[in-house]
Amino acid sequence: MNVSARLVRAIVHAIDAVSDRVCGPDDAPAHQRTGRRGEEDAYFHLRSLGYVMVARNYRSHRRRGEIDLIGWDRDVLCFVEVKTRTSHDIKPAEAAVDHAKRHELSAVAREYLRHLPPSCQWRFDIVSVYYEERQTCRPKFELFKNAFRMS
Repeated sequence: MNVSARLVRAIVHAIDAVSDRVCGPDDAPAHQRTGRRGEEDAYFHLRSLGYVMVARNYRSHRRRGEIDLIGWDRDVLCFVEVKTRTSHDIKPAEAAVDHAKRHELSAVAREYLRHLPPSCQWRFDIVSVYYEERQTCRPKFELFKNAFRMS
């Protein structure tokens, strides 16, 4: 990770710490806090791979659901679903992107694509983030490019 990426990550973590002190502790359930942490770490991971991120938690007023991350991987626009787990024991995180979730993501992506030229290349990626309980320092990432087609 280069120096600027480390600096941005440190600033974001510092802002989060200040926010916790000013606004009080996050009362969200543990799985939601873990999911938000996974999305944040996935964001920085994709940036380190060269993605240029353009949106986080994108929602359309016309459709239900949200797209976790949207970014450019060179000349391809990527709609990224992030799935976070604390273990590999049950089922892989990416398996949670079932038919219903793919349909929901497709609908929101269609809304986003309405504002872009028809020639825009795009795909759906999934990032699985694992925080192993025995290993607290760094998450493990699995990136599935072009994980599914629009339904």
